[in-house]
Amino acid sequence: MPVKQYNPTTPARRGMTTQDLSEVTTRKPLKSLLKSKKQNAGRNNSGRITVRHRGGGVKRHYRLVNHRLPAGLTLTIEEIEYDPNRSARIARVKDQHGLYHYIVADTSMTKGKTIVTGEDAPIETSNRMPLSRIPVGTHIYAIELTPGKGAQIVRSAGTKAQLMAKEGNYAHVKLPSGEVRLIRLEATASIGTVGNVQHQNVKIGSAGRKRRKGIRPTVRGVVMNAADHPHGGGDGGRHGTGKAPRTPWGQLTLGYRTRRRKDSNKLIVRSRHDAKRKRK
Repeated sequence: MPVKQYNPTTPARRGMTTQDLSEVTTRKPLKSLLKSKKQNAGRNNSGRITVRHRGGGVKRHYRLVNHRLPAGLTLTIEEIEYDPNRSARIARVKDQHGLYHYIVADTSMTKGKTIVTGEDAPIETSNRMPLSRIPVGTHIYAIELTPGKGAQIVRSAGTKAQLMAKEGNYAHVKLPSGEVRLIRLEATASIGTVGNVQHQNVKIGSAGRKRRKGIRPTVRGVVMNAADHPHGGGDGGRHGTGKAPRTPWGQLTLGYRTRRRKDSNKLIVRSRHDAKRKRK
């Protein structure tokens, strides 16, 4: 599934690539699993901008993806669909009771394939079961952190985790970041790798395409006036920050600790930062 190159009809098109939608089987989503989505432009319930550089963009409907599939279901894939709200593809599945669900699609999902959930599910790609049933060394995705809460991690395009070991009531899971984390054996996960693997290789190519995604321009602090940003000001020429990097409101960033004091590291066996240092 390679990315598609555009013909260089304009300077922007020359460096632009797009997703290959060959695996998508329908362009029409299921109406009962759609929800209207309000564009908040990065504002909270008080109307204040809490996330900068957001706004505009094309209108989208939210797909109600089921991350909490109960055990004992036999699901048949009816369609593979594009989802504008996430990087991965989604699969429209129908269970044995005639109910429809949307789930995150992996690399092996095709129209007509059957998926089984629960402890008795065979150990095959796309099937969902507790970590206690999955063999050590298997690649997994859509993993629960709290049993029964639903899939919370490893859901974006091309991601996968690896079940490294089982010890007591916990499994050692290596996440895409390199972090090794303890997760309860009762927590469920799906076997395989999330689809749309080439997503990270797509080149946006033009400013207009970024705006249609709902992302507004970002201006660097060093090119602003001193009145507008701590990095701004200075006499002519290009220059650096002149101080430790900080936000427009003066708070330190890039290395400044923002983690809450109540957060615990007790379930992290190896930090993702340690993994990065080893790779270097």
